[in-house]
This record gives sequence, C-alpha cells and structure tokens, in this order.
Amino acid sequence: MIPIQTQSAWRGTSDCRSCAVRELALFSQFTEKDFALIHAPIDDLAYRAHQVLFNEGDEAGGIFTLRSGMVKLTRITGDGRRRILRLLRPGDVIGLEALATGRYDSEAAALTDITLCRIPTEVVHRLNQNSPRMHAGLLDKWQKALREADDWLASINFGTARQRVSHFILKMRHTTDPAFVTLFSREDMGAMMDLKQETVSREISALVKTGAVKPVDKLGRLYRIVDEALLQPRADP
Repeated sequence: MIPIQTQSAWRGTSDCRSCAVRELALFSQFTEKDFALIHAPIDDLAYRAHQVLFNEGDEAGGIFTLRSGMVKLTRITGDGRRRILRLLRPGDVIGLEALATGRYDSEAAALTDITLCRIPTEVVHRLNQNSPRMHAGLLDKWQKALREADDWLASINFGTARQRVSHFILKMRHTTDPAFVTLFSREDMGAMMDLKQETVSREISALVKTGAVKPVDKLGRLYRIVDEALLQPRADP
C-alpha cells in the first residue's frame, strides 16, 4: 500500500468535494451540511496490483470507495476452493457488509494498481443517523452490489466454456472505449468462471483464431474486439 506505511496511519487528505468519481461514489448526493458531519479523516490510499486490502473475517475499521483500477472479491468455499465473487470498478463501494456485521465477509485484493478512499465506519454510522441522503445512498449502493453480484454469477458461471469466456470478455470492456478489453491472469479468470486455467487459455486462443478478438499487447492482457457476433457461440468446439 502506498504511501501509508502502517495500517494504523491516517492522513486525512481526501477531498470528497472535488473527487473525480464523486458522482459515482458514496458521497454523490452530499451537501455542505453533510460534509460538516465528517469529523474523522478520510484517507487517500494506493495499492499495487495483488496487494490485499483486507481478508475474509477481518474486523472492519472502514469501507472503501474505489477511484481507479479494479479489485476482486474472493471467498473460500466449503470444499476449500478459492472463488472470485465479482470485480469492482471505479465508483464502487467495498466492504458495505461490514456496516452490519462489523467484519468483512470476503477477501478484497487489487487486480491492478488502484487508488481508493478509506472511510471510517464511525463516520458512516454517524452520517447514516443524521443524513437521510446518506441512508438512501447506502441502500442504493447495497442493492446495486447485490444485483450486480447476481448478474455477474449468472452470466459467467453458466453455459459452455466458450460462452462463459465470451460473456466475460464482453463484461470486461473499457467504459471509455468498448472496443477494448482488459483481461487478467488465466488463473484468476478460471476462478471467476469455475473453469480450469488450461480451458480459459484454450478458449481465448480459439476466439483469437476465429477473429472475434485480437491481442494488443505481448502479455495477453489487452485485447480489441474485432467481431462481437463471434462472441456468442452456441456450443463448445
């Protein structure tokens, strides 16, 4: 994590009024009166790819608003497998469940380099008690998170291997330019779709050969969608 060197360090440097993702984030409907209720500092933090924000079961000291990059939420299943529940993008709130339980119910780790704000739970509870806008915003975020989690699982965990990979590619489109897609390690993708790493690699290679997508970088992370119609196969080859 950068630049905070210890987990207990608080800088209180976040400027929520001028945040670039404010309209997407938790404070989108805040007034000056609401901001006046914030007494504890809200931190600007940065993590490198693969660093862990918190572990499943950790006691929660705050929730996070993601400003840039992507975060994965994972959980250990009853049979010991690690499953990726969903991905979070800029504007998403991380750790909302902790407001009710006091603990995080999954592991959150950076998929890419990320920047985010950490909001102490005491701040959120105070605002929730004193600001109807905050209460409404929390409910909206919670419902959106649950709906997206259901949609995510439904689209990439059912169907053939080709269909899962194709749906995943379409979901990973860049918001600024939908023609481009950023993928991750084949191991991570397999954990998201409940597929073997080798299967994911084979299906991506097949989509490249058929002309559906074209690799842009040498690492196999950035792709361009060439023919979207080919991302809707009817069955495994």
